[in-house]
Amino acid sequence: MISNKNNFYFVLGLILIASFARIIPHYPNFTPLCAIALFGGKYFNNKYLAYLLPLLALWLSDILINNFILGNYFDGFILFYSGFYWQYGSFILITLIGRKTLKNFSFLKLLGTSVFSSLLFFIISNFGVWISSSLYSKDIFGLFACYVAAIPFFIGTLSGAIFYSFFLFGSYEFLSRKLSKITSN
Repeated sequence: MISNKNNFYFVLGLILIASFARIIPHYPNFTPLCAIALFGGKYFNNKYLAYLLPLLALWLSDILINNFILGNYFDGFILFYSGFYWQYGSFILITLIGRKTLKNFSFLKLLGTSVFSSLLFFIISNFGVWISSSLYSKDIFGLFACYVAAIPFFIGTLSGAIFYSFFLFGSYEFLSRKLSKITSN
């Protein structure tokens, strides 16, 4: 394993690498966000950093996307987009799930947690779209229509969560074993 002192930098580095995937062209919602929240929840020893650093990576990538990549669609500099709290809140819950369910790590448990996290994000974020926009009627039919319209995006969310979770967790496990062999020699 990696020493506690170096673990912080190692985990942060992997999160920053994964965050970069948000700003390169990708399939809609095929992003590392759920994976970053799970990963931070599992590997940051400090519980405040476990929540703060994945949210900070999300926020910084949001600033880049909203102001530079999609800047033509907004008036002025955007620190927080409308309804951000639904998405950020879901990632806080996903980080909590990572802290609680991945203590005894296995790749099968990671797969289940990635699927559950994707569902949680889908439910919370699309509820936020339904409740805070005028696109859908404010009844059960409008909520149902909102969730149905979001299904194509769920495919990307689920695929991204699984792919990036296995990438982040697999990279961490592989590299920490390699580094421990190097330092023990």
